[in-house]
Amino acid sequence: MNIWYIIAQIFGVITIILEIITYQIKDKKKFFLVSSTSSFFWLLMFIAIGLATGMDAQWSLVLAASYSTLRNSLFWYMQKKDDPKTKEILLRVLLVMVALSLVAGVFTVMAAPAQIRWLHASGVIASVFFAISQYLPGVHYVRIGVLITSIMIGLTQTPLNILYGDFRWNIMGVAIESAKIISVIIFYIRYILKPKEPQIVLAKP
Repeated sequence: MNIWYIIAQIFGVITIILEIITYQIKDKKKFFLVSSTSSFFWLLMFIAIGLATGMDAQWSLVLAASYSTLRNSLFWYMQKKDDPKTKEILLRVLLVMVALSLVAGVFTVMAAPAQIRWLHASGVIASVFFAISQYLPGVHYVRIGVLITSIMIGLTQTPLNILYGDFRWNIMGVAIESAKIISVIIFYIRYILKPKEPQIVLAKP
């Protein structure tokens, strides 16, 4: 059994545990701290699965996880340092990061094997929508963004995208995205049952 595949599963287990913990956190500062840590292990999982089965099909995911790690770290810092000027600077940094990620996303899509470029292109579009949705009003845009992005990333953890290697399913990668999808479903079940109950969008700065 490929050692990098095993390491990827370990990083995946850590990621999903931290993800579950974030669902219980109401304090924004703690939320972003745990989220940035979760995103870091998510990044390590993609790198490890890439080393196990080929990096060509994982670069766009490494890019997405890197952006998620840095974004949550900056949001955590903004919550920690209650300074309007600092927050304004960091928000501008995030906007620049979105632009750079778009450019880098095009290159990673082109670097992917020809037969799976459509999947990575769809994933980049979904990720951009998710990034924008976090700045839109209301609680629904970000949930829809999570749902679409999780479906696309989940597909990249299957033989549809992992073309080489003895293990062509990243089991924990699929589990992580499934957990996010389930969390959205649970959110809407609760929303339908208690529509007047205030809903908190923790993903916003």
